[in-house]
Amino acid sequence: MHTGIFHELDLAAEGKSISYLSIPFSVDRSPYFQAKVPVCRIRNGDGPSILLIAGNHGDEYEGEICLSRLVRELDPTAVHGSVTIIPFANAPAVMAARRRSPLDEGNLNRAFPGDLGGTPTQRIAYFLEHELFPHHDVVFDLHSGGTSMEHLHCALIERQGPPEQFAEALRLMKAMGLPYGFIAENGSQAPTSMAGAARAGAIGLSGEFGGGGTATRDSMAITAQAIDNVLLEMGIIQKPVLARKPLPAKEMTLLKLESHAQAIYAVRRGWFEPAVALGDAVEAGDIAGWYHDFDRLDLPEEPLHFGKSGIVLSRRLHCDSQPGDCLMQVGLLVAGE
Repeated sequence: MHTGIFHELDLAAEGKSISYLSIPFSVDRSPYFQAKVPVCRIRNGDGPSILLIAGNHGDEYEGEICLSRLVRELDPTAVHGSVTIIPFANAPAVMAARRRSPLDEGNLNRAFPGDLGGTPTQRIAYFLEHELFPHHDVVFDLHSGGTSMEHLHCALIERQGPPEQFAEALRLMKAMGLPYGFIAENGSQAPTSMAGAARAGAIGLSGEFGGGGTATRDSMAITAQAIDNVLLEMGIIQKPVLARKPLPAKEMTLLKLESHAQAIYAVRRGWFEPAVALGDAVEAGDIAGWYHDFDRLDLPEEPLHFGKSGIVLSRRLHCDSQPGDCLMQVGLLVAGE
């Protein structure tokens, strides 16, 4: 009664249903409180299967909005196979407009493989990796930069699983139709949803579709088309559902993240002024920006330099920064994938 996750989700049932994952967690105002995570299941016969997730981080809205629309607009008769949709995976974080859950300060994308007897975030991670991921061919977890970062619009996969599994992930990533895709080298034991998907035998896909804790016309359009394109490529649908109008096709430029040396971190309190924009090509040694000390007006601003050459992938939106804050990241160009 007091641990685990309770639900009425039936993966074998035909048609469309909306239910909840219920997580008991006593709080001051409600001793028998349950956190509720909505889930939609659509099945039309045997065929490919996909689990679509958003709200892994609560302040990343493009995926949450698109998957909410998909719940309403995807007709079971238009589906071949099955689609499971969780638009607000860490629902307490979503409803609090926070990256992490207010119930336990949990970051869901650092909680896998989870703990069924742990905090709410740990229980969600456990249920996803052990109960849902194994029943799907593909897990597509949609992200963006959140409140504090802006991120280059790009698809994302991790180098996980055997070569044939990674090759299929790469093929599906390219099918999204985004201008950039990047490959993260996080290792098989990473606490992320994509590593969890690989451990469960599924293909993990993701992407960074915006940032700044908002949604724009462009970020929404590119997210909608990426979802449609994956569903089309898998043969689950035969025509787009979410895209309001087609975007021009672009050849994907592949990038990779493999070390912390690709990022610039604050080492003390300061105010960051960027010198470059997302998507700019930079060389090692180029100026990334300047760091100002508002407490010492007699000190000149400190120039910050890139340690690696590549494409500017993300930057911190908040000017006021603390030690340990990531100010900027560079993606390394990939050849031969």
